[in-house]
Amino acid sequence: MRKIFWLLIIAALAFAGWFAWAVLTPVSPPPQTILMLHPGYSTRRVATELKSAGVIRSANAFVLWKLISRRGSLKAGEYLFDKPANIIDVQKRLRRGDVYLHQVVVPEGYTIFEIARAIEAAGLGPAAEFLTVAQSDTELIADIAPQAPSLEGYLFPETYEFTRMMSMKAMATAMVKQFRQVARQIGLLAAAPGESPGVATPGDVQGSEGSTHETATTDDVERIVIMASIVEKETAIAEERPLVASVYYNRLARNIALDADPSIIYGELLAGSYSGSLHHDDVSFHSRYNTYKYAGLPPGPIANPGKSALEAAMRPAHSDYYYFVADAQGHHRFAKTMEEHNKNVNAYRRAMRER
Repeated sequence: MRKIFWLLIIAALAFAGWFAWAVLTPVSPPPQTILMLHPGYSTRRVATELKSAGVIRSANAFVLWKLISRRGSLKAGEYLFDKPANIIDVQKRLRRGDVYLHQVVVPEGYTIFEIARAIEAAGLGPAAEFLTVAQSDTELIADIAPQAPSLEGYLFPETYEFTRMMSMKAMATAMVKQFRQVARQIGLLAAAPGESPGVATPGDVQGSEGSTHETATTDDVERIVIMASIVEKETAIAEERPLVASVYYNRLARNIALDADPSIIYGELLAGSYSGSLHHDDVSFHSRYNTYKYAGLPPGPIANPGKSALEAAMRPAHSDYYYFVADAQGHHRFAKTMEEHNKNVNAYRRAMRER
């Protein structure tokens, strides 16, 4: 009996030593080890995945420590293991849900097509899946843009951090939420209940002739976002945007076609026929987005504008300009008459030839 007793003591000490070694000794995983732990995984399945990836020493020790510690559930998600850690550290991370975040940069003026490609490039899923959401889930903006043909214009340019566990709709929702937040800050949308108003109020929204709307209706919001998207694509110079907006509002007021090249490009993108550059024949392209062929605003935004472009569309400069053209130095020249505009166009062409 005494011999058996001592054998049991030795076995217990050996097990305790092994367990302490397996739990407490840090493991250095292979460089940039990424694991996807899906919802519904048992503790045993999680432990097996971690052991197979070289993150922990023992799956059994991981399961046993989970039973002993009883400190909360392990959260599903994608995890990056890039430095030494022991089982205690690993379980703390999994309980916190310290998941790996994929950064998606959406610059001002990106279209839904470009955003979809950025999401795919970040490893978050196929671009086609995001496009399906962006072109169909318009209920996300139904209260502010009931006529919107897609989410184009309402996916705010920003740097986002998403996880692979998020759905495409959740990503689009986050972008729309950011749009709403900025739109409230600048007064395009009314402040949410309990929220301080932004720097402007709906009554500050200006029309082309300086008129002021009493309230920012959904028609106002849609009109402004469409205009802002055109302004965004026409110039990257923030100081010029109110003048560019004034040109287009002035043309709208006189029912003159906007003649905005970016709108034709967008129409061709929708049709899948854009070749990468515009040609003379493109001005006859049959699309409501062809603002050479059809007067008025296009049926929807042609890109996702940033704050500066939205503000320019809300509060355009007061001008009597009807034309503008690039000056070959990154800016634009504005004109009141066609004669003056033609001179500016010729000056631009000379400057381009002399380069």
